[in-house]
Amino acid sequence: MNILKPDWPAPVNVFSIITTRKNGVSLPPWNSLNLGFNTGDSVDSVKRNWRDLSKELNLPSAPQLLDQVHGAHVIKATCSAPAVIGDASFTDIAGIVCAVTTADCLPILICNTQGTIVSSIHAGWRGLSAGIVKNTIRQLAVSPRDLMAYLGPAISQKNFEVGVEVRQAFLSSASTPCIKEKFNTCFLRTTEEDENKTKKWMANLYGLARVILNEAGVTQIYGGDRCTYSDRLNFYSYRRDGNTGRMASLIWFV
Repeated sequence: MNILKPDWPAPVNVFSIITTRKNGVSLPPWNSLNLGFNTGDSVDSVKRNWRDLSKELNLPSAPQLLDQVHGAHVIKATCSAPAVIGDASFTDIAGIVCAVTTADCLPILICNTQGTIVSSIHAGWRGLSAGIVKNTIRQLAVSPRDLMAYLGPAISQKNFEVGVEVRQAFLSSASTPCIKEKFNTCFLRTTEEDENKTKKWMANLYGLARVILNEAGVTQIYGGDRCTYSDRLNFYSYRRDGNTGRMASLIWFV
């Protein structure tokens, strides 16, 4: 099974992986390691993919899955419960696996340097602008200086065209003029216009996440160099394909 191991200096007792689309059982257009239940794929195929992944990784428990809604709700994972509504989970219990699924949105994995708390975040533009990262860090209740973050595969700026409302959502959410200016640098104006002659922008999800993490006090940030849209061989991309599968980003400690 083809998986990615984040390249970051996490403590030795912290384990993290990010799946690709390879070596599962799902048929096209979800081929083949689709881990998203709400994609139109056969539920049996998705369950089989999760079983095979769990077995190969020897996961300590069934992952805490989320019913992701592009919001800012964070849940504390205390056991392997059925999927609950939220876009981030965290745990301070050894052996509990936090997981999010994505196909262009940004998965963020977080742990502390002591290896005693971990989190996974589903961070699309809506969640980022609504405060999903800040809410998660607040609930971790540890010093941000002790946290590190890994930015998993997401759509890159050159492929992420958005409308003016996306840029405005971030500028409006900025807590200070300085943060507003930093958000502004994450958008490049294009020559394209919609039917109402409104300008389009190219948005940098990685850059936006870094601004938000830095503002929250997290300075140890890694990853942010894999584009889901460009890499058809390895990654699902909703923007590219529409009807498609989902990768999973998992983290736990022992």
